[in-house]
Amino acid sequence: MELRHLRYFIAVAEELHFGRAAQQLGISQPPLSQQIQALEQELGARLFERTNRRVALSEAGRLFLDEARQVLAQVDKAADVARRAQLGELGEMKIGFTSSAPFNSSIPKAINAFRQRFPAVHLNLKEMSSRDVVDALLDESIEVGLMRPMSVPDGVVITELFREPLVAVLNAAHPLAQGNEQGLPLAALAQEPFVFFPRSYGSGLHAQLLSLARSAGFSPHFAQEAGEAMTIIGLVSAGLGVSVLPASFKRMRIDGVVYRTLLDADAVTAVWLAQRREDVSAMARAFTELLIRQAQAQG
Repeated sequence: MELRHLRYFIAVAEELHFGRAAQQLGISQPPLSQQIQALEQELGARLFERTNRRVALSEAGRLFLDEARQVLAQVDKAADVARRAQLGELGEMKIGFTSSAPFNSSIPKAINAFRQRFPAVHLNLKEMSSRDVVDALLDESIEVGLMRPMSVPDGVVITELFREPLVAVLNAAHPLAQGNEQGLPLAALAQEPFVFFPRSYGSGLHAQLLSLARSAGFSPHFAQEAGEAMTIIGLVSAGLGVSVLPASFKRMRIDGVVYRTLLDADAVTAVWLAQRREDVSAMARAFTELLIRQAQAQG
């Protein structure tokens, strides 16, 4: 049995006339009659009651009609699913992001716009370090990454979405929190214990902080390490040290913590959009286009 047999049967069942059904199907009547007979033989059931004056569905034909329509409807649905998946309108897209990236409003806006445009696509968001974003792109466990600047291999393509200042994160009772509302140089933190990401975490911010500190003439003392930015801010609130984070974290109002802009010329960081150089899906292309457009509009 082939799908065309079901289509032939449905056409005759709806027209109850072999001539009109053949015309609708674009074939001649004799082959249509032969195909219906072959279908009946295969099923071992008579689907139509035929006389010289009329064609009517048998009881078996009436029941078979409902099933045949469901089969063809499911085939059409399967074909539509395949087409929509090819166009990036259906399926799942995995996005890896460094913890500080979502705090810039352009990223949530782009995610929301994508969900409005492609409601049948499930976005699977995974928080990870910038190094893990690169690794996940290469092993194809994610399709798009949002990360902080760091070296990347040739197989990964980078687009800078935006830049933002780095800020000192201070306990509100710290002496440096008083009278420095306009900002302070990183060198002012030279003697302070730092709460920061571990070097092994793979954060681009770690290497940047070391570089800025060298330029400011000191090597930071890391008194406490934490893998999550919110944990770092909480430890600063508890008085365990100072930290340096992207300015987007100023949106997080936590008791006992203040933020002061760093005045050093290079105290800025960026958020990068990362994707594979090859084998980019239609879904990933649509998402990155929205994200870049949103970042440009905000910038």
